[in-house]
Amino acid sequence: AEQELSHSVGAPRGKLRVSLPLVGMLLMPVLGRFIADHPAIALDLDFSDRMVNVIDDGFDVVVRTGEVSDSRLMARNLGTFRHQLVGSPAYFKRARVPRRPEDLLRHACLQHKFPSIGKLERWPLAVDGVALDLDLPATAVASTIEPLVHLAEQGLGITCVPDFAVRRQIAEGTLVCVLDDYIDHAGWFRAVWPSGRHLSPKVRVFVDFMVAHLFPEKP
Repeated sequence: AEQELSHSVGAPRGKLRVSLPLVGMLLMPVLGRFIADHPAIALDLDFSDRMVNVIDDGFDVVVRTGEVSDSRLMARNLGTFRHQLVGSPAYFKRARVPRRPEDLLRHACLQHKFPSIGKLERWPLAVDGVALDLDLPATAVASTIEPLVHLAEQGLGITCVPDFAVRRQIAEGTLVCVLDDYIDHAGWFRAVWPSGRHLSPKVRVFVDFMVAHLFPEKP
């Protein structure tokens, strides 16, 4: 049926309005591949951490983390991620490697603040499955992830970021992970779109592409 649909409508085309979280900037490599592979589709990307109304705000697809509770919407998981605590080898040589979460109280902590609510994002630390609520130092605070990664690479402290944000840095050795056994959090990206009998071909091809390519190295 899907093959018949593609033949009947031709290549998906037209403008595709997509809302992405601010961390979505880190997904630009895969979005760039989508643009290259589907030249007839014009992506209109909106980056925001606010909760948008998929239908009233006129988005074709919304990508977010977390649950979807609106029955008027369809949703599909795009991939999972987890948080990591990272710092540079130079920083850990100077400040020592933390062995337990409490050690972070004596470290420079580079923290993320949700711009929409102005609150710091809690680092998902736990011991034996029990969440810890540590009052960590806020050595530097940023409303997006990229500056925190950059500051950590410069040896200025430890930050807590999604694993896909530092995959390259970990592979190259400019950042290393610490306290991995004390991280108790897994998240996921979801694509959400208005439900209906007819799924737009451009929405279908976008969601299928993101499922296939967002985290391809994960099983």
